[in-house]
Amino acid sequence: MAVREDESVMGEGGDGLGVDPRRWKALFVLALVQFMIIIDITVVNVALPSIQRSLHFTGDSLAWVVDGYALMAGGLLLFGGRVGDLFGRKRLFLIGTAVFAVASFTSGAAQNHTMLVVSRFAQGAGEALASPAALALVVLLFTEPSERTRALGIWSGLAGLGGTMGVLISGVIVNFVSWRWIFFVNIPIAIVAIALIPGLVSESRAEGTSRRIDVPGAVLVTGGVLALIDGFLAASHHSWGNPAVVWPLVIGAAALVAMVVIESRARDPLIPITFFANRTRVSANVATAVMASGMFGMFFLLTLYLQQVLHYSPLKTGVAYAPFGLGMVAGIMVSTKVLARVGAKGVTTVALAIAGFGMFLLGGVTTHGSYVANLLPTILLLSFGMGAAFPALQIAAMHEVSAENAGLGSAVQNTVVQIGGSLGLAVLVTLALRRAASSAASGASVAVAATNGYALAFRGAAFAMFAAAVVAFLLVPGRPRVVAMGPEPADGALEVERLSSP
Repeated sequence: MAVREDESVMGEGGDGLGVDPRRWKALFVLALVQFMIIIDITVVNVALPSIQRSLHFTGDSLAWVVDGYALMAGGLLLFGGRVGDLFGRKRLFLIGTAVFAVASFTSGAAQNHTMLVVSRFAQGAGEALASPAALALVVLLFTEPSERTRALGIWSGLAGLGGTMGVLISGVIVNFVSWRWIFFVNIPIAIVAIALIPGLVSESRAEGTSRRIDVPGAVLVTGGVLALIDGFLAASHHSWGNPAVVWPLVIGAAALVAMVVIESRARDPLIPITFFANRTRVSANVATAVMASGMFGMFFLLTLYLQQVLHYSPLKTGVAYAPFGLGMVAGIMVSTKVLARVGAKGVTTVALAIAGFGMFLLGGVTTHGSYVANLLPTILLLSFGMGAAFPALQIAAMHEVSAENAGLGSAVQNTVVQIGGSLGLAVLVTLALRRAASSAASGASVAVAATNGYALAFRGAAFAMFAAAVVAFLLVPGRPRVVAMGPEPADGALEVERLSSP
């Protein structure tokens, strides 16, 4: 089973898969949309106080500005990836981008908290449709080994930069314009993508397979992931024994177990059980989830530390993150150059160890810490390590993904990022709050208590990074590399061979 030759991803007039020079233009547009989506995940954090004052959110309801997006995106990613595989990745990318643009407009134009929360849910749905389709198209566009490594490096780099730039952009916009423009800036990017992609990429879909959608599987996996993320997020402001945490986790776990049972017997499963038979792919996704658990918590808590303890303004907070982007770029450049020689296992292990060491140093924060002496070195180590890890994990997570499952493969990785990140955020915030409460009860000042909490959470995030490095070292096979795909692979796969290594 493969992508049909008359509907190659390169568009009419191309020379086949991976040879039309327009693929680099297509990559830029697809990566730009991913950059926009990633920015939108982080851009809200700095703006939350302004949003709260403007739309009169209560403390509890304000959390839904962030949680609503994560819940919808995390719950629908697998469904979106599979629908794109079956009915057309370009089509779903355009639909998802349009949904995201409209939801961005209504978010910026929100007149009350209900309108904003509903719009954020819609933005999450747009990401779930557009993001896996975009990455699937990138994988199919570039089949030559070195070019695919470069392409995924660019993709990962822009996505990683988006996470950092979101905080910086938010600080500038909130300081000088209005919080509403953190959403409005998405609209021109989406319009450009919708206008250009039809001329750069033709439709691609899985051929030789049923067009039927596995409704029970879609309902169970979406509902299960939604419930799990809801439980993990609720744990950030409730105890683990609270019904608001326990019931979503129980229901989510039960739904996913039921999904596995049903999928193993379904004729056209949403997620073929054989998808998880590949050791490289599974271990890469596990490492990605563990890394995301530390990364999400770090961004959230470091922002709070800068503003609440060091009393940085939103603009100064954003500027403080600027070196993170430089470190990411450096890490990505080094990673893409050595991946072919060292392999995903070696690059990922070393990169995550470097990130873990940087996170561990961040655990030494104090109430009067110096940015240049204390924070800048850790930010550079963290960003370099994460930047180097992204391309390697991206390639390993798409290892031997068949053409009909390209969208599903990218959706699985995005889903584990959401789930791992949400769990990490919940656990690390809980650690920070409980340690802060304990310190305050023993007589520490508010600033000292908060700093003690952040320091413990950062050390917990360092543990997650080191754990991800161990997973990569123990489970990722030695030196997998991508090889060129012929027009009709014998096994229907985007062929990836494993080089033998000691």
